Amino acid sequence: MADGRGTDLASCAQADLDGWHAEVFLARRPAQKFLRWAMASHLMPRLHIPHRSTANPAPLSHNKRMQLLRRAVEDEELDLMDRVVVVLALLFAQTLSRICRFTLDDLVEEDGRLSIRFGDPPTPVPEPFAELLRDFATRRPNLTTATNPGARWLFPGRRAGQPMDTSTLAGRMRKNGLPTFHGRTAAIRQLALQAPAPVVARMLGYHHVHITALAAEAGSPWSHYAPDDHAK
Repeated sequence: MADGRGTDLASCAQADLDGWHAEVFLARRPAQKFLRWAMASHLMPRLHIPHRSTANPAPLSHNKRMQLLRRAVEDEELDLMDRVVVVLALLFAQTLSRICRFTLDDLVEEDGRLSIRFGDPPTPVPEPFAELLRDFATRRPNLTTATNPGARWLFPGRRAGQPMDTSTLAGRMRKNGLPTFHGRTAAIRQLALQAPAPVVARMLGYHHVHITALAAEAGSPWSHYAPDDHAK
């Protein structure tokens, strides 16, 4: 729930718990005891804790991930919003819960080059993906209603002042056969082969333990890198 969803324990709904549980596989097992305690202590509503595998979801193959990213760029019959979500998930390994909460302020344009704030510093967005994001930023949905004319969310929701919810995006991805969950794992593994896990984690806005675990599974050549090695 703390993974960019913007929901505290007291206001956590079943959809929030389901969405968080579906995406943060490494935290599922250790979180269950805490969730049961929080419910018994009346710190959060009594909800159903999903019983799903705690194993790392099998990532897409590199070729399949590239095919989906190519589709995001070239398939103009696919809604622009869905194409942008694919890019954020499969290129930059962002969860749907995080994607929902990006704002226009997270898009940084300097000297004709677009970056996006996943972590610190902002991450450069290569072309042609940058052009997709620029285009979408000017054609966002749900801005014609009286409740959302000035929304800063990159993915505005139908409710005033709220972003689009995770379940809506997840439903759109399933409908179009876009496996963002497995694609995100593949993206992290590929990035972990190219740079040390702490560097990838900082770039994407993740905790380094999460990225280190996936890097080890991928056989990253950087697995023995220490965060301060670059300063030596």
